[in-house]
Amino acid sequence: MPLSPLLRPVAFDQIPGWSHDEGMATAHGAFARSAVRFLEKPYRTGALGIEASAFAGAFKAARATPLSAADDVRRFFEAFFRPCRITPDDRPRGFVTGFYEPQMQASEVLTERFRFPLYRRPDDLVDVGEDNRPADMDPYFAFGRLSDGGIVEYFDRAEIEGGALAGRGLEMAWLADPVDVFFIHVQGAARLIMPDGSARRVTYAAKSGHRFTGPGGILAELGEIPLESVTMQKIRGFFRENPARISEILHQNRSFIFFREAPVDDLSLGPVAAAKVPLTAGRSIAVDRLLHTFGTPIFVHAPDLDAFGARPFARLMIAQDTGSAITGSARGDLFAGSGDAAGEIAGVIRHDADFFALVPRPLLEANP
Repeated sequence: MPLSPLLRPVAFDQIPGWSHDEGMATAHGAFARSAVRFLEKPYRTGALGIEASAFAGAFKAARATPLSAADDVRRFFEAFFRPCRITPDDRPRGFVTGFYEPQMQASEVLTERFRFPLYRRPDDLVDVGEDNRPADMDPYFAFGRLSDGGIVEYFDRAEIEGGALAGRGLEMAWLADPVDVFFIHVQGAARLIMPDGSARRVTYAAKSGHRFTGPGGILAELGEIPLESVTMQKIRGFFRENPARISEILHQNRSFIFFREAPVDDLSLGPVAAAKVPLTAGRSIAVDRLLHTFGTPIFVHAPDLDAFGARPFARLMIAQDTGSAITGSARGDLFAGSGDAAGEIAGVIRHDADFFALVPRPLLEANP
């Protein structure tokens, strides 16, 4: 597969901030975790043409030799890769947002306080592809409901919250606030603190298949929050002040997420995400899975972003997750970590950025 013309080779010294990323060893650690996964089962190649097989040498070296000094890490990536500026395919510049792993109080059983459930994947939710998609079904749908008459659209958010799944024993945990449940859906994972103090982790298992419609855009259209001011914090503030309008707004997002339990092996790392490795705060990035190849190192330079203790933001990230709202070549979602402090960081990231993919050298040598 040829490299996409959206990848334009540059020199390392043309990447703003490349030589100043002093925490790059953490990115090397994240890259090494992808290496372990890759050597078990290679990732699929994205449409930008960064062949997954070309990572083999760098992955093998990363797994064999941990690095702790930033200069050593820089030399490692410079030896195995060449940078390419990623040309945005849908806007003048790239764009970053943030996501995190919420930490919430929860209960295994329904109580007077804990009344809003997270659901397991239902057994009548089926994957939909070209081989089984009904002729009249929107090609966007990757999931459907197996009914007596064949595959149909699954229940949407309003139907499920109205009781469409009641009595099936799918509730895996209960929370006290429907807005918290919604934002767990948005983030795709959560760390739940149970009444006995134990921690449980839930992560994405599947979704209803419907398109995601963000409440921020809805509230902007209604004139409640200026579009340029929309943040997670502003949205939460609106719902605190207008609890009677929660369902009105959230039900306009028909998409609904189902979860599975995941082990909490290392509390310092985030949840296991789409690339099948635990996320690393400040170093894992969610990308458009159709375009990018998981495991790709991507340097992000966002001159107006003040996050993770530095402005401008200039960091090497590793492509390790995806999301339905993350579309386009130069579009990324930065993983901020777990808990409320991470949420404060993630909730305000909406910034223009420049993206540089580190492409395995053999691919550029084969595509002069």
